[in-house]
Amino acid sequence: MDLPLVALVLLGAMSALLGSLGGIGGATLLVPTLLALDVDPLLAAPLGLLVVAAGSLAAAARQLDDGLVHHRLGLTIELTASVGTVAGALLATQIPAVWLARLLGVAALGGAVAALARRGVRNLPVAAFDADVGGEWPGTLGGQYSLAGRMVPYQARNLPGGLAVSLVAGAIAGMSGVGGGFVKTPAMSEIMKVPVKVAAATTTFTLGITASTGLLIFAVQGRIEVRNGAAIVLGALAGGLTGARLQSRLPAVAVRIATGALLVAVALVVIGRTL
Repeated sequence: MDLPLVALVLLGAMSALLGSLGGIGGATLLVPTLLALDVDPLLAAPLGLLVVAAGSLAAAARQLDDGLVHHRLGLTIELTASVGTVAGALLATQIPAVWLARLLGVAALGGAVAALARRGVRNLPVAAFDADVGGEWPGTLGGQYSLAGRMVPYQARNLPGGLAVSLVAGAIAGMSGVGGGFVKTPAMSEIMKVPVKVAAATTTFTLGITASTGLLIFAVQGRIEVRNGAAIVLGALAGGLTGARLQSRLPAVAVRIATGALLVAVALVVIGRTL
Protein backbone atom coordinates (compact mmCIF):
# COMPACT_ATOMS: atom_id res chain seq x y z
CA MET A 1 0.00 0.00 0.00
CA ASP A 2 1.55 3.31 -1.16
CA LEU A 3 -0.68 5.90 0.52
CA PRO A 4 1.27 8.78 2.18
CA LEU A 5 1.50 8.69 5.97
CA VAL A 6 -0.23 12.07 6.25
CA ALA A 7 -3.19 10.76 4.28
CA LEU A 8 -3.44 7.73 6.56
CA VAL A 9 -3.37 9.93 9.68
CA LEU A 10 -6.17 12.10 8.28
CA LEU A 11 -8.22 9.08 7.24
CA GLY A 12 -7.82 7.57 10.69
CA ALA A 13 -8.85 10.84 12.39
CA MET A 14 -12.00 11.40 10.31
CA SER A 15 -13.06 7.75 10.49
CA ALA A 16 -12.70 7.62 14.29
CA LEU A 17 -14.42 10.99 14.75
CA LEU A 18 -17.52 10.04 12.74
CA GLY A 19 -17.47 6.47 14.03
CA SER A 20 -17.47 7.45 17.70
CA LEU A 21 -20.10 10.13 17.06
CA GLY A 22 -22.62 7.62 15.75
CA GLY A 23 -21.37 4.50 17.56
CA ILE A 24 -20.75 2.68 14.28
CA GLY A 25 -16.99 2.20 14.59
CA GLY A 26 -14.50 4.10 12.47
CA ALA A 27 -13.71 1.07 10.34
CA THR A 28 -17.18 1.23 8.81
CA LEU A 29 -15.99 4.39 7.07
CA LEU A 30 -12.27 3.66 6.76
CA VAL A 31 -12.42 0.25 5.10
CA PRO A 32 -14.76 1.31 2.24
CA THR A 33 -12.59 4.40 1.69
CA LEU A 34 -9.46 2.27 1.45
CA LEU A 35 -11.22 -0.08 -0.96
CA ALA A 36 -12.17 2.93 -3.09
CA LEU A 37 -8.46 3.83 -3.17
CA ASP A 38 -7.68 0.34 -4.52
CA VAL A 39 -6.15 -0.96 -1.30
CA ASP A 40 -6.15 -4.76 -1.04
CA PRO A 41 -9.08 -5.84 1.21
CA LEU A 42 -6.74 -8.17 3.09
CA LEU A 43 -4.63 -5.12 4.09
CA ALA A 44 -7.59 -2.78 4.65
CA ALA A 45 -9.29 -5.04 7.21
CA PRO A 46 -6.49 -4.91 9.85
CA LEU A 47 -6.28 -1.12 9.49
CA GLY A 48 -10.03 -0.99 10.06
CA LEU A 49 -9.76 -2.87 13.34
CA LEU A 50 -6.84 -0.68 14.42
CA VAL A 51 -8.91 2.49 13.96
CA VAL A 52 -11.74 0.86 15.94
CA ALA A 53 -9.46 -0.03 18.86
CA ALA A 54 -7.73 3.37 18.97
CA GLY A 55 -10.96 5.34 18.56
CA SER A 56 -12.60 3.35 21.35
CA LEU A 57 -9.69 4.04 23.70
CA ALA A 58 -9.69 7.77 22.94
CA ALA A 59 -13.45 8.22 23.39
CA ALA A 60 -13.73 6.20 26.58
CA ALA A 61 -12.91 8.87 29.17
CA ARG A 62 -15.50 11.39 27.98
CA GLN A 63 -18.26 8.81 27.53
CA LEU A 64 -17.64 7.37 30.99
CA ASP A 65 -17.76 10.84 32.56
CA ASP A 66 -21.10 11.46 30.84
CA GLY A 67 -22.57 8.25 32.27
CA LEU A 68 -23.44 6.93 28.80
CA VAL A 69 -21.54 3.62 28.90
CA HIS A 70 -23.34 0.53 30.20
CA HIS A 71 -20.55 -1.94 31.03
CA ARG A 72 -22.70 -4.98 31.74
CA LEU A 73 -24.72 -4.60 28.54
CA GLY A 74 -21.64 -3.83 26.47
CA LEU A 75 -19.66 -6.83 27.69
CA THR A 76 -22.65 -9.13 27.21
CA ILE A 77 -22.93 -8.01 23.59
CA GLU A 78 -19.19 -8.02 22.90
CA LEU A 79 -18.47 -11.47 24.34
CA THR A 80 -21.07 -12.91 22.00
CA ALA A 81 -19.72 -10.88 19.09
CA SER A 82 -16.16 -12.08 19.76
CA VAL A 83 -17.20 -15.66 18.98
CA GLY A 84 -18.43 -14.53 15.58
CA THR A 85 -15.30 -12.42 15.04
CA VAL A 86 -12.97 -15.41 15.38
CA ALA A 87 -15.02 -17.42 12.88
CA GLY A 88 -15.21 -14.48 10.48
CA ALA A 89 -11.48 -13.75 10.60
CA LEU A 90 -10.67 -17.39 9.85
CA LEU A 91 -13.06 -17.38 6.89
CA ALA A 92 -11.95 -14.02 5.47
CA THR A 93 -9.22 -15.40 3.21
CA GLN A 94 -11.65 -17.93 1.71
CA ILE A 95 -14.25 -15.41 0.53
CA PRO A 96 -13.79 -13.35 -2.70
CA ALA A 97 -13.13 -9.64 -2.10
CA VAL A 98 -16.20 -8.60 -4.11
CA TRP A 99 -18.49 -10.60 -1.82
CA LEU A 100 -16.86 -9.15 1.28
CA ALA A 101 -17.57 -5.68 -0.07
CA ARG A 102 -21.20 -6.53 -0.88
CA LEU A 103 -21.69 -8.04 2.58
CA LEU A 104 -20.42 -4.83 4.16
CA GLY A 105 -22.70 -2.71 1.98
CA VAL A 106 -25.85 -4.73 2.69
CA ALA A 107 -25.16 -4.76 6.43
CA ALA A 108 -24.57 -1.00 6.45
CA LEU A 109 -27.83 -0.42 4.56
CA GLY A 110 -29.74 -2.55 7.06
CA GLY A 111 -28.32 -0.53 9.95
CA ALA A 112 -29.28 2.71 8.19
CA VAL A 113 -32.88 1.60 7.69
CA ALA A 114 -33.16 0.68 11.37
CA ALA A 115 -31.71 4.02 12.47
CA LEU A 116 -33.80 6.22 10.17
CA ALA A 117 -37.14 4.40 10.24
CA ARG A 118 -38.04 5.47 13.78
CA ARG A 119 -39.22 8.99 14.60
CA GLY A 120 -38.95 11.02 17.78
CA VAL A 121 -37.45 9.98 21.13
CA ARG A 122 -38.58 6.70 22.69
CA ASN A 123 -37.19 7.16 26.23
CA LEU A 124 -38.38 10.31 27.99
CA PRO A 125 -37.21 12.06 31.19
CA VAL A 126 -38.80 11.07 34.52
CA ALA A 127 -38.87 13.71 37.26
CA ALA A 128 -38.28 11.14 40.03
CA PHE A 129 -34.77 10.47 38.67
CA ASP A 130 -33.66 14.09 38.19
CA ALA A 131 -31.78 14.23 41.49
CA ASP A 132 -29.60 11.22 40.55
CA VAL A 133 -26.49 11.05 38.40
CA GLY A 134 -26.21 9.27 35.05
CA GLY A 135 -24.95 5.72 34.80
CA GLU A 136 -25.95 2.07 34.81
CA TRP A 137 -27.92 0.36 37.57
CA PRO A 138 -25.53 -2.26 39.07
CA GLY A 139 -26.47 -5.87 38.37
CA THR A 140 -29.07 -4.98 35.72
CA LEU A 141 -29.27 -4.09 32.04
CA GLY A 142 -30.87 -0.75 32.87
CA GLY A 143 -29.70 2.69 33.85
CA GLN A 144 -30.25 6.40 33.28
CA TYR A 145 -28.61 9.21 31.34
CA SER A 146 -28.88 12.98 31.13
CA LEU A 147 -30.92 14.50 28.29
CA ALA A 148 -31.13 18.31 28.22
CA GLY A 149 -30.53 18.47 31.96
CA ARG A 150 -33.19 15.82 32.80
CA MET A 151 -32.62 12.17 33.73
CA VAL A 152 -33.95 9.47 31.38
CA PRO A 153 -34.30 5.92 32.80
CA TYR A 154 -34.12 2.90 30.48
CA GLN A 155 -34.12 -0.90 30.56
CA ALA A 156 -32.75 -3.19 27.83
CA ARG A 157 -35.29 -5.66 26.42
CA ASN A 158 -35.25 -8.70 24.10
CA LEU A 159 -31.78 -9.89 25.12
CA PRO A 160 -31.90 -13.08 22.94
CA GLY A 161 -32.61 -11.01 19.83
CA GLY A 162 -29.81 -8.58 20.64
CA LEU A 163 -27.31 -11.42 21.20
CA ALA A 164 -28.26 -13.12 17.93
CA VAL A 165 -27.62 -9.93 15.97
CA SER A 166 -24.34 -9.31 17.83
CA LEU A 167 -23.10 -12.77 16.78
CA VAL A 168 -23.73 -11.82 13.14
CA ALA A 169 -22.06 -8.45 13.71
CA GLY A 170 -18.97 -10.18 15.06
CA ALA A 171 -18.74 -12.45 12.02
CA ILE A 172 -18.98 -9.43 9.71
CA ALA A 173 -16.27 -7.70 11.74
CA GLY A 174 -13.91 -10.63 11.42
CA MET A 175 -14.43 -11.00 7.68
CA SER A 176 -14.33 -7.35 6.66
CA GLY A 177 -12.45 -5.59 9.48
CA VAL A 178 -15.20 -3.04 10.16
CA GLY A 179 -15.73 -3.70 13.86
CA GLY A 180 -19.44 -4.45 13.58
CA GLY A 181 -20.55 -1.30 15.40
CA PHE A 182 -22.87 -0.31 12.55
CA VAL A 183 -24.88 -3.44 13.37
CA LYS A 184 -24.56 -3.43 17.17
CA THR A 185 -25.68 0.16 17.75
CA PRO A 186 -28.96 -0.19 15.77
CA ALA A 187 -29.47 -3.62 17.39
CA MET A 188 -29.25 -2.18 20.89
CA SER A 189 -31.33 0.85 19.98
CA GLU A 190 -34.06 -0.75 17.87
CA ILE A 191 -34.19 -4.37 19.09
CA MET A 192 -33.25 -3.93 22.76
CA LYS A 193 -34.88 -0.46 23.06
CA VAL A 194 -31.80 1.19 24.61
CA PRO A 195 -31.53 4.99 24.08
CA VAL A 196 -29.45 5.70 20.97
CA LYS A 197 -26.86 7.82 22.81
CA VAL A 198 -26.30 5.03 25.35
CA ALA A 199 -26.19 2.43 22.57
CA ALA A 200 -23.66 4.47 20.58
CA ALA A 201 -21.39 5.17 23.55
CA THR A 202 -21.55 1.59 24.84
CA THR A 203 -20.75 0.21 21.40
CA THR A 204 -17.82 2.58 20.92
CA PHE A 205 -16.45 1.75 24.37
CA THR A 206 -16.59 -2.01 23.96
CA LEU A 207 -15.65 -2.35 20.29
CA GLY A 208 -12.01 -2.63 21.32
CA ILE A 209 -12.71 -6.15 22.60
CA THR A 210 -13.99 -7.31 19.23
CA ALA A 211 -11.21 -5.47 17.42
CA SER A 212 -8.44 -6.97 19.54
CA THR A 213 -9.83 -10.47 18.95
CA GLY A 214 -9.71 -10.02 15.18
CA LEU A 215 -6.28 -8.34 15.33
CA LEU A 216 -4.79 -11.41 17.03
CA ILE A 217 -5.86 -13.52 14.06
CA PHE A 218 -4.56 -10.95 11.57
CA ALA A 219 -1.20 -10.79 13.39
CA VAL A 220 -0.81 -14.55 13.12
CA GLN A 221 -1.64 -14.29 9.42
CA GLY A 222 1.03 -11.57 8.97
CA ARG A 223 -1.48 -9.00 7.68
CA ILE A 224 -0.64 -6.03 9.97
CA GLU A 225 1.76 -3.43 8.50
CA VAL A 226 3.46 -1.56 11.35
CA ARG A 227 4.17 1.67 9.43
CA ASN A 228 0.66 2.15 8.09
CA GLY A 229 -0.94 0.89 11.27
CA ALA A 230 0.91 3.43 13.42
CA ALA A 231 -0.27 6.30 11.21
CA ILE A 232 -3.87 5.12 11.39
CA VAL A 233 -3.72 4.78 15.19
CA LEU A 234 -2.27 8.27 15.60
CA GLY A 235 -5.14 9.84 13.68
CA ALA A 236 -7.78 7.65 15.33
CA LEU A 237 -6.74 8.70 18.83
CA ALA A 238 -7.37 12.37 18.00
CA GLY A 239 -10.55 11.65 16.05
CA GLY A 240 -12.08 9.42 18.72
CA LEU A 241 -11.61 12.07 21.41
CA THR A 242 -13.21 14.77 19.24
CA GLY A 243 -16.13 12.55 18.25
CA ALA A 244 -16.94 11.70 21.88
CA ARG A 245 -17.08 15.40 22.76
CA LEU A 246 -19.45 16.14 19.89
CA GLN A 247 -21.67 13.19 20.75
CA SER A 248 -22.20 14.41 24.32
CA ARG A 249 -23.42 17.80 23.05
CA LEU A 250 -25.81 16.68 20.30
CA PRO A 251 -29.50 15.76 20.82
CA ALA A 252 -30.35 12.07 20.69
CA VAL A 253 -32.36 12.45 17.47
CA ALA A 254 -29.42 14.19 15.78
CA VAL A 255 -27.11 11.33 16.76
CA ARG A 256 -29.52 8.77 15.28
CA ILE A 257 -29.96 10.71 12.04
CA ALA A 258 -26.20 11.21 11.68
CA THR A 259 -25.65 7.49 12.18
CA GLY A 260 -28.22 6.57 9.54
CA ALA A 261 -26.88 9.08 7.02
CA LEU A 262 -23.32 7.80 7.39
CA LEU A 263 -24.45 4.22 6.90
CA VAL A 264 -26.39 5.09 3.75
CA ALA A 265 -23.28 6.75 2.30
CA VAL A 266 -21.16 3.71 3.13
CA ALA A 267 -23.68 1.31 1.60
CA LEU A 268 -24.00 3.27 -1.65
CA VAL A 269 -20.25 3.58 -2.15
CA VAL A 270 -19.42 -0.02 -1.36
CA ILE A 271 -22.27 -1.66 -3.27
CA GLY A 272 -21.80 0.72 -6.19
CA ARG A 273 -18.17 -0.38 -6.60
CA THR A 274 -19.16 -4.02 -6.97
CA LEU A 275 -21.77 -3.54 -9.72
